[in-house]
Amino acid sequence: MATAATATTIPRLLSPTTTHQTLRSTLSSFTKPDSLKTIRLATKLHVSSPTNKPISTTTATTKPTQETIFFDGGAHYGDLVANLLLGFTLVWLPLTLAAVLRGFFLRYRFTNLRVTVISGLTGQDRSDFSYKVVKDVQVVPRFIGEWGDVIITLRDGTKVDLRSVPRFREIAKYCLSMAEKKSGDELEEGGGAKGF
Repeated sequence: MATAATATTIPRLLSPTTTHQTLRSTLSSFTKPDSLKTIRLATKLHVSSPTNKPISTTTATTKPTQETIFFDGGAHYGDLVANLLLGFTLVWLPLTLAAVLRGFFLRYRFTNLRVTVISGLTGQDRSDFSYKVVKDVQVVPRFIGEWGDVIITLRDGTKVDLRSVPRFREIAKYCLSMAEKKSGDELEEGGGAKGF
């Protein structure tokens, strides 16, 4: 009896209609059940201040912290064009590559509160510093003064070199004026000399 049962099942499995039905039932067992929900990756949100604290309504003692943008942009386009033209020589090729990377992956932002340099392929590399830490600002003009480098010296001796900045003279004057303003505000808040 067992041999008769196996003999009848083998021809049924080899027929085209039965094979299609068997594969369909086999594949349906591998599909996801409808009860499972799609798992989504949670993205982290970095918040600078806690959201559960109420915002105080007294503004008489606090300074306005609304950030206004003075300049927001990338490297000067003339730097990229000039380096691309000179890039046909093999000697200038590394400088051309640096100019292309500056042109596409570097942004400068100067606001009334801070200087921000955003770089990297996805903008993940970000450097911020306040005008309170700025000691000196110098400029180096490039290509007959169309664009230039801004070198900001911080109080701890660090030099921040911002290359191919458009409107570099205006930006340097703005940085110096904001640094003087912030240092003047610190002296007014401090009320005199500190120490022993």
